[in-house]
Amino acid sequence: MDRNTIIAIVLSVIVITVGMTVNAVLFPPDYSQTETVAEVEASVSSVSAESIEIVQTGQTENTEPFQIETEAYTVTFDPAGASVSSIRLNRHLESTTKEPVELVLKDSRDRNAFLLYFDDSQEKPLDAYFNYTINDSSDDVISIDFAQTFEAEGQSFEIVKRFAIPKAEEYLFRVRVEINPLDGSTLPFDSYTLGYDPQIGPYFAELSNNYGEYRRVSYREYDDNKTRNVTSFEDGRAVVEEDKVGWMAVCGKYFTVIGVPDQDTVYSAQIYQVAQDLVLAQLDSFYYETAISGDSVSDDYSYYIGPKLSSTLDIYDVANNNTFGLAGMMFDEVLDSSSWLGWLQTLLKWILNFFYRLIPNYGVAIILLTILVKLIIHPISKKGMDSTAKMSALAPKVQELQTKYKDDPNALNTAMAKLYKEEGISPMGSCIPMLIQFPIFIALYGLLSTHYELRGAMFIPGWIPDLSVPDTIFSLPFRIPLLGADVHLLPIIYTASMIFSMKITQTTSTQSGQQGMMKFMTYGMPLIFFFILYNAPSGLLLYWTVMNFISVLQQVFVNKKKSKKYADEIQAREEAKINKYKTKKRK
Repeated sequence: MDRNTIIAIVLSVIVITVGMTVNAVLFPPDYSQTETVAEVEASVSSVSAESIEIVQTGQTENTEPFQIETEAYTVTFDPAGASVSSIRLNRHLESTTKEPVELVLKDSRDRNAFLLYFDDSQEKPLDAYFNYTINDSSDDVISIDFAQTFEAEGQSFEIVKRFAIPKAEEYLFRVRVEINPLDGSTLPFDSYTLGYDPQIGPYFAELSNNYGEYRRVSYREYDDNKTRNVTSFEDGRAVVEEDKVGWMAVCGKYFTVIGVPDQDTVYSAQIYQVAQDLVLAQLDSFYYETAISGDSVSDDYSYYIGPKLSSTLDIYDVANNNTFGLAGMMFDEVLDSSSWLGWLQTLLKWILNFFYRLIPNYGVAIILLTILVKLIIHPISKKGMDSTAKMSALAPKVQELQTKYKDDPNALNTAMAKLYKEEGISPMGSCIPMLIQFPIFIALYGLLSTHYELRGAMFIPGWIPDLSVPDTIFSLPFRIPLLGADVHLLPIIYTASMIFSMKITQTTSTQSGQQGMMKFMTYGMPLIFFFILYNAPSGLLLYWTVMNFISVLQQVFVNKKKSKKYADEIQAREEAKINKYKTKKRK
C-alpha cells in the first residue's frame, strides 16, 4: 500500500472514530441548541414547607382504579392520592409484544405519578383516597375531578385535583391543583409539591449512551429560552432556581415526559437521579415545589407524555394547533440531533421520509438515501478513485524504484515523491473526499441511531424485523466478552465489506517497511470497527454496509476502465521521453 492510500485510510479512520466519539461519548444524544450544565444550583428554595400531619376527614365512595381512553392514551387513575398508575400509548406499540407502550415505569417505591407532598424530602406522598367525578360532555377534553377534605394542625381544607385530557391524538394534558380552606380557616402550610415519581417507560434492563436506551434530564430556562442538560447531582438531587424553569423533561431514546409549571407562581424545580434501584437500572424523578402566596391555591400544570416526534411536539409552538392554546413551548429541543449538524440531520430525515413515502419500507428508504448520498459526493470521491487507479497503473515503475533503492529508504521516498509529482498524483488526493464526507457521516450516525420512525420498522422478515435494534439471528447460552450473547449478522457483513473495500484500493506500491501497517489497516481496523459497531442499530449498519458495497463497485469499475488508460498514457510518455533522448543524442 502506498503512502497516499495509507494516509487516506488513517485519516478516514480518525475522522469516523473522532466523529463517533464526539457524538456518542462527549456529546451523547444532545438537544438542538442546548448547553450542558456543569453544575446545577444546589441551594434549596425558600418555599420549603415543614412536615405536618394531614388527616383525611371526608368519606370515600370508591377506591378502585379506573381507566379513561382517548385517541392517544389509555390512562389508569387511582383514587389513592388522586394519582395515575398507568399511561399507555394507544398508537405506539412495543417492538416485541405489539402491545401499547407503557410510559409509567415504577421503581421499588411503587409510586404513582402526580402525587402531592407536604414535606421537604418527598418521602411521604399524600396517598389518601379521593372521591372523583368524570365529565365527558365537552367536545375537546375529558375531565376527571378528584376531591377530598383534610385537617392539619386544627385547620380544615379541601384538596381538588383536576385532570383534563384531550380526546384527540394529543400527548399533553393539564393537571390543576386547588387547595381551599374551609370554615374561614387558613392553610396550615406554606407550600406543596407536585411530583412525577415514576421512571419513564418503556421497561429497560440496562442503559447505554451509545446505541441503546438512555435517560437524561434537562430543563428550559424561562427568561433566556435556553435548554440545559442536568449533569451534576448532589446526593442524587439537583435544585434549579425557581425563576429559571420554563419546563423540565426526562428523556429516553424515543419517549419523553415534559412538565410545564404555572408561570404565575413561585416554585422550586427539583430533580432526582439515582444510579441503581432494586427494580430499575436508574431512577429519574422531578418535582415542582410551589409556594402558597394567598389564602388558597389554584395552579395549572401541563405534562407532555409521549413520543419524541416533531409532529407531536411542534404543535405546542402555535396556540391554534393544540387543545389548550399553548405557544412557544419549544418542546422539540428534547429531540436528539448532531448538535452543530442538526440542520443537516433534519434535511437527511426529510429525504429518508420522502423515500419511505415512495416505497413504504424504511430499509429500502435507507438504501435509496445511501445511493443519493453517494451520487452527491461522487464528484469528490471520484478523484480519490482515479488516484487509486493511476497508482495501480504506476505499479511497474514503483516496483522498479523499490528494487533500485531497496537499501536506501530516504532515496526511495524522494524518488516516489518525484514520480507522484510528475504523474500529477496528490498524496492527499483521497483524503480530502473523506474530510468533506465527515459532516454527512456524523449527521447520518445521529439520524439512524435515534430516528423514531425506525423503531419497530421491519426491513427483511425473519432477519431484520426492527431497524432500531441490532439484527439478532440467534442467541448463545453464554456471553462473549465485548459482544454479549446475541449473534448479529449485519456487523459481520459490514466488516467483510470494509476489508474488501480496503483490499481493492490497495496498490503494489507499498514499501516493504509498510507491509505491517498495510495488514493492520486492511484487517485490524475493520476488526476494531466490528467491535465498536457490533451492537449498533441495524439501520445504521445497513447504511454503512451498502455504502461500502457501492464504493467497491465504483472502484472496480474505475480500475477496470481507467487503469489501462493510465498505463497507456504512462507508456506513451515514457516512449516520448526515450524518443526525445535519442533525437537529442543523434544531434
